[in-house]
Amino acid sequence: MLLTLNPVITGGRATWPELAKVAHEAGFPGVEIPIVAAMKDSAATIKQTLAANGVKPGAIGLPTEIRKDEATFEKDLAGLAQAASYAAAIGCPRMATWIPSSSSLPKPEQRKLMMGRIRKVCDILERSHVRLGLEFLGPLHIRTANPHEFIWKMGEMLEFARECGSNCGLLLDSWHWHHAGATAEDIVKAGRKAIVHVHLADAQDLPPEKVKDNERLLPGEGIVNWKGFFGALKEIGYKDAVSPEVFGRGLKDMPLGEATRITREATSKLMKSLNVA
Repeated sequence: MLLTLNPVITGGRATWPELAKVAHEAGFPGVEIPIVAAMKDSAATIKQTLAANGVKPGAIGLPTEIRKDEATFEKDLAGLAQAASYAAAIGCPRMATWIPSSSSLPKPEQRKLMMGRIRKVCDILERSHVRLGLEFLGPLHIRTANPHEFIWKMGEMLEFARECGSNCGLLLDSWHWHHAGATAEDIVKAGRKAIVHVHLADAQDLPPEKVKDNERLLPGEGIVNWKGFFGALKEIGYKDAVSPEVFGRGLKDMPLGEATRITREATSKLMKSLNVA
């Protein structure tokens, strides 16, 4: 599995192409690609930057906003074909986004809206052989933020993704996997083709009503069932990127080098202990 630096860890203090250098200096063998910033350069330049820093591309955030109004969605969608072609050209045919687990619309209406948009996205990505991962959000405070609960369980999100397109699967986040009550068996049942990308963060031992999405721990510091999580990924043969996405934990208040270093060290230590590094 390829351990990649997520821009979240930098707290916005590193942009592209500096992000590749920061990843290298912290010991990450991979880096997430902020495609909007990266596309200011040619694909050949991006590949040169990656090679010069000894890092490989992990995944790309979907540059199309699917959660706002229709005008915003259609405007973003117009540039997606170019972004998809670019992603393929730099050797990173994986994009990911998240789906809100509550909505102002009743669930059937929200499902129809999201599926219509995501199918359009998947059709465009497919032309460049790019896959899309959808993230399910598990914590109670997100599921109850709006009047109507939407998809938040792993199995239901995977079913939804498969209806959206043959190139659509899951962005599997250990934090949300834990808070959604998902299991290692769910990962094994999903299978390798279903997992497009993986995010890592640990959880405090708190009752559901006390959990906040911006208060996470470094992998190995909390109560997530890492043996089950990584064991299942290993069992299905997942070999793509795993990216620590840790909000909070005081990382933004640390010097940039320290924040990235301790994140890499904690994650590497955990993965080595589980024989998945």
